[in-house]
Parts: sequence; C-alpha cells; structure tokens
Amino acid sequence: MLKKIIKELLSYHKVGVFSHERPDGDAIGSQIALTIWLQKNGVEAVPFNQDEVPSNIKWLEDYLKIISPKKKLIDQCEAFVFIDGNRANRFGELGSYVFTTNKPRYLIDHHPDPDVESFDDTYSVMTASSSAELVYHVFDASDPDLIDEAAAKALYTGIMTDTGSFRFESVTPEVHLIVADLLRRGNFKPNEIHEKIYDDRTPDQMRLLGLALETVETFADDQIGTITITDKMLRDTHCTYADTEGFVSYPLSLAGTRAAVLFCELDGRIKLSLRTKSGILANVWARLFGGGGHDRAAGAWHNGPLEAAKKEVIEAGMEQLASLNTD
Repeated sequence: MLKKIIKELLSYHKVGVFSHERPDGDAIGSQIALTIWLQKNGVEAVPFNQDEVPSNIKWLEDYLKIISPKKKLIDQCEAFVFIDGNRANRFGELGSYVFTTNKPRYLIDHHPDPDVESFDDTYSVMTASSSAELVYHVFDASDPDLIDEAAAKALYTGIMTDTGSFRFESVTPEVHLIVADLLRRGNFKPNEIHEKIYDDRTPDQMRLLGLALETVETFADDQIGTITITDKMLRDTHCTYADTEGFVSYPLSLAGTRAAVLFCELDGRIKLSLRTKSGILANVWARLFGGGGHDRAAGAWHNGPLEAAKKEVIEAGMEQLASLNTD
C-alpha cells in the first residue's frame, strides 16, 4: 500500500498537499514534512491550508510557507494529498472543491473511519500515534537520508503534540525509535521544540487561561470536567480559538475525572473538544454531535446556545458512564 502510493506520488509533476482546517501541530508538521519529501524527490509540491498556522507552531513556516488555497493554484496541480483528516469536509471550502474534480486524491491519516471511497488510494493507520508518524514511514520506505533538519523538526512537532508530549497510550516503543532517529538526523534537542510550542505564551493568552480556569466545573460525581471559553473572553483578550490549545487538559487533570470537555463559542456555534482517560470513547461521544476523532481525543460542533450545548453534551457523557457501570 505505502510503496504503491509513493510510486504514484512521484509520477506527478505538481502535487497539492492539504492539511485540515484549524490546523494543529500534527497537521502542519506532517504537511510540511511530506511537502519537503516531494520536493526533494523532484516534484513541485504546494502546501495548502485555508486557515492561519497557530502562533505556537508558526516558526515551522521559516522552513516552508503554508499557502492559502486559490482555485487558480489548485487547478494547476495534477494530484492532491490530504493529511491528518479523513473526510472532504475537514479541509475547507477549496479543499472540498478538489473532490468535485477528477484529479487523483490520496489520503495519509490516522483517524478512525476514513471515507476511503473519496480517495484514489489511502495510507490510513488508526493505531498510529500521529499522521507525522506515517509521513516518517514515507521517508523511511523511500530514502530516510532525505530527512533534513526541517523535516525532522516538523515530524517531531507532529508526533509530540499529537501524543500529549509522549504520554498517550498511542506511544509505542516504535514511536520512541522514530523520535530518536529524528533527533539524530535533525541534530536538535527536545527542549528546543517543546519550549517553542508550550513555553511561549503571550500575556493575553495567560489572561485567557485565567478566565477559562474560573469556569471549570465537574459533573457525574466529578467524573466529567468542563472548561468554557466565551466569545467575550476571546474578544477581551484579543485571542483566537488556536490560543485555547491544551486548555481541556486542565479539567482532565482533576483527581477522579475520566473525561473532559472544552466548550468554546465560535462562529455562532459551540466548538467541542473532548478528552478521555478510560472507559468513555471520545470519538463515540463526538459522533453524537456530528463529530469524530480518536478514542481519547475528539471534536465536534453544537449549534448552541452555550447552555444547551453544555446540558446535552454532559448528559451524553453521563449516559456513557452509566452504560459502563452496568456492563
């Protein structure tokens, strides 16, 4: 499967590489690394994303600039790779436009239940720690010596952020071997990346965190924790949704908590970020609200208003807990 995709991708002259809207470290890291791989193999590759790169990973654009998609640019590409998202609607308006064309489409992703029918070929491994881990295998299966400093740091960023700094159960011995190889080839220290991503908050971001922490609540005998971001909080602190990265970990860290939800007023709706420790499957929970994701991390949207979203999402979580207790 992987060898076939590699052969086909290298047969094109120009390839567009999309990462999902509202990108995170894995989306951008794996996208940049794959684009570098294509370029080093003589393919003209263009990385597209409709949204801005979050401030804490924007430094990766020093190596490769992510381009806002335009129809004219998309039409110039012969084929497309979609990274870190398993459905057409995860890649924005112009990403979805690609699916209306007859041009070849490839998927590299680790989310469950991929829409395989929408792609000509897929490299989808649900047990992988990250999409960056899969892109590493692309390098490894063709020519690992193409991993330079930029690719190594991009891949490390993707793996580190999508594993919660290597603390999730998706981290295997193989993941640590991959990371060791990236550190050697990229010639950098782990703290260099960690500090850029997690230790570079602005005063406005700290104000937002302070306001959010005041909203923390628990339900179901403290088994479900929540944290809330209102539109007013974002306006008052001059922050965006990207600045809430990691906030959901705070209620999840409470003793006895098995699941946590971040509720964020955004674009007239409520963005849901779900995290779980055990028992509750975050992706099953998210699917009840039209979303999806992984067993322990998932996302969805609720049409609101905020209080209705909180009531319905918490009740759904409590129902999952109740079903576990009766099994």
